[in-house]
Amino acid sequence: MEKQFAVIGNPIKHSLSPAMHNAGYETLGINAEYQRFRVEERCLEDAVKGLRALGFAGWNVTLPHKEAIVSFMDSLTPEAEKAGAVNTVKNQDGRLIGHNTDGNGFVRSVENDLRGLIGKKAVLLGAGGASKGIAMALAQQGMNLHILNRNLEKAKSLVQIIHSVGGTATFGEFEPGDWLENLDLLVQTTSVGLNKEPFPFSIEGINKEALVVDIIFNPLETSFLREAKKLGCRTQNGLEMLLYQGALAWEFWLGEQAPLDAMRQALKNQLFQGMFYKE
Repeated sequence: MEKQFAVIGNPIKHSLSPAMHNAGYETLGINAEYQRFRVEERCLEDAVKGLRALGFAGWNVTLPHKEAIVSFMDSLTPEAEKAGAVNTVKNQDGRLIGHNTDGNGFVRSVENDLRGLIGKKAVLLGAGGASKGIAMALAQQGMNLHILNRNLEKAKSLVQIIHSVGGTATFGEFEPGDWLENLDLLVQTTSVGLNKEPFPFSIEGINKEALVVDIIFNPLETSFLREAKKLGCRTQNGLEMLLYQGALAWEFWLGEQAPLDAMRQALKNQLFQGMFYKE
């Protein structure tokens, strides 16, 4: 019997997850299909009920539902519990288990470039669902975090969560500051740039030794990353994070290692062969 998987979000046409996962199924001869569904915020509960009723074995969750979907889960893994956000759902005999692979996927995407994380400083721009997963994973790796967000209460709440699990974190205004001079990793986790709009502030004065990451993968180089590159920093888009968080979701659903090479090649093919459309 064919297993059904999906990704839900809004917008969703930009998602490369179907290409990545379906290539993996084909490579290993797994009888499964991965689809994508646009779900508006007001319809999230109905969508969750529908996917469960239709027998979907699991699905991924992207913007803007990662936090809201938590309340519709029957249980959470420790990763999702700590992050307060879910990006992966497993349907286990009708019970929905919420998981979060964003953080560990992100760590796997940057750990070689940073050559060790313990004691280093990371600044995260944004405090939403993606930022939560990343922040928790980086804190568990021993990094010192600084969270910047327009809504300071949301940033403060995330810092308190990090402190509750023994991590080190502070928060501040969503604007340039002294933090630019003393950091090893800068992560842009908001949706700014998804529609090719400019980032709201300059990062001029940044430590040139820092690794700068934008978790957006289309466009491959946002205005944020272009500025970082001009300032002499190493840069990375969200493609590798997408790959690794997808591989971890695969392992959560299927209990076996994902075919990384095939999945990475499918992502590149989808991007560079012009088969990629935005909503």
